[in-house]
Amino acid sequence: MLSNPLIATVLVFSLIALGEWISIISRARIPMLLTAMLGFLLMTWTGIFPADILEKSTFAALGAILIGPAIVHMGTLIPFSMLKSQLKAVFIALGGIVGAAIIVLPTITLLFNYPTAVAGMGPLSGGIIALIITSEKLAEIGQSALVVIPALIVAFQGVLGMPIALNFMRRYAIKIQNQLDDGVFVATDGTSADTEKSAVKESAWKKSTTLKLFFVFVGAAIGVSLGDVTPIHYSLWCLVIGIIGLKLGFFENRSLEKANSFTITMLGIIFVVIGTMADVTPQQVISNLPSILTILVLGTFGICLGGFITAKIVKWHPYKGMPVALTALFGFPGDYILCEEVSRSVARNEKEEKIIFNELLAPMLIGGFATVTVASVVIAGVLVQTL
Repeated sequence: MLSNPLIATVLVFSLIALGEWISIISRARIPMLLTAMLGFLLMTWTGIFPADILEKSTFAALGAILIGPAIVHMGTLIPFSMLKSQLKAVFIALGGIVGAAIIVLPTITLLFNYPTAVAGMGPLSGGIIALIITSEKLAEIGQSALVVIPALIVAFQGVLGMPIALNFMRRYAIKIQNQLDDGVFVATDGTSADTEKSAVKESAWKKSTTLKLFFVFVGAAIGVSLGDVTPIHYSLWCLVIGIIGLKLGFFENRSLEKANSFTITMLGIIFVVIGTMADVTPQQVISNLPSILTILVLGTFGICLGGFITAKIVKWHPYKGMPVALTALFGFPGDYILCEEVSRSVARNEKEEKIIFNELLAPMLIGGFATVTVASVVIAGVLVQTL
C-alpha cells in the first residue's frame, strides 16, 4: 500500500500539515519545518515509514524542478521602491550576517573543519533555499554526513532567534510608549510599496496565470543554464533574473503567488528539504550535535553583535536594530507575527497598538526579506563554491 505514490505523498504531507498546525497554535514558536523534519526522522528510524518513501512519493522530484522558479520568485518579492525606503533596515540585516560570518567561519573551522563551517553558515543566514544549495554541494563533494548540519540549523534557529528578538522588540515598544507619554515620539519616515511599477504596459500575458508561470520557468531555465556554463551558482543567476525581470516588467511582483502556484511550489521544495534527511542516522545526529549547537550559539551572538554595531552606525536604537538583524533566523511570517504579538501585548489602547505595530513592521519585514530571500542565497551560493 505504501508503494502507491499518492498514499506515500499523503503520509509525508501529514507531517508538514501537523507542523503547520503546531506552528499556528504556538504562534510560530515551534517552526513547521522542525516538526516535519524531526517527525520524518522518527518515522523512518522506527520503521513506520519505509526508507524510500520519498522516492515512492515522487513529489520530491517535482520539488527539485521547482527550486529554480522559486528563486526567481524570490527576486520579485522586494521592489526597489521598498528597498529605498528602508535602506537602514537592509544595512542592519546585512550587518548581522557579516557579524555572524566573522565569528562562525574561523571559529568553527578551528574547532571542527571548514566544510562544517560552510554547512552551517549559509542556512544560518536564513532560508530553505540556502539549505538546499548547501546540501546539494555537500552531497556532490562526498560530504553527505554533514547534510544533517544545515538541515538542523534551519530547523532549530527560529526556536532560538524568535524569543530573543521578541525581548528586544518589547523593550523598544515600551520605549515608544514612553515617548508617546512625553509627547516626543516621531514615526520613522518610510513607506513601503507592495508592487513595483512595471516598465512594460499591461499586456495580454499578464492576464493569464499559465503565461505568468511560463515566464517564471523560462527565467529559471536561463538561470540554470548560466549556472552550468559559468562558475556562478544557478541560484544567484535565478535571483538576479527575478530582480531585473521585475524591474523591466517581465515579471510581476510576487510572480508565483499571482500565478496561483506559490503554495504547491513551496510544498514541493519542503519535500526536497525533508529528503535531505533521508539518509541521516541517529549516530550522525549525535556526532554532529556539538557543531550544530556551537554554530547556533556563535551565529546568534554574531548576528546580535553585528546588528548592534550597524544600528549604532545608522543611528537606530539597538532595541529596534537587533531584532531586524535577528530576522535572519526566522524570516516571514515569524517577523510579522512578532510585530502583532508585541504591539498587542504592550499597547494600552488601539491607537497605541497601531503606532507600535507600524513602527516595527516595515523594518522587520524588509530585514527578513533582505536576509532570507537575498543574502542567504548569495552567501550560500558563494560559500559552497569554496568547498
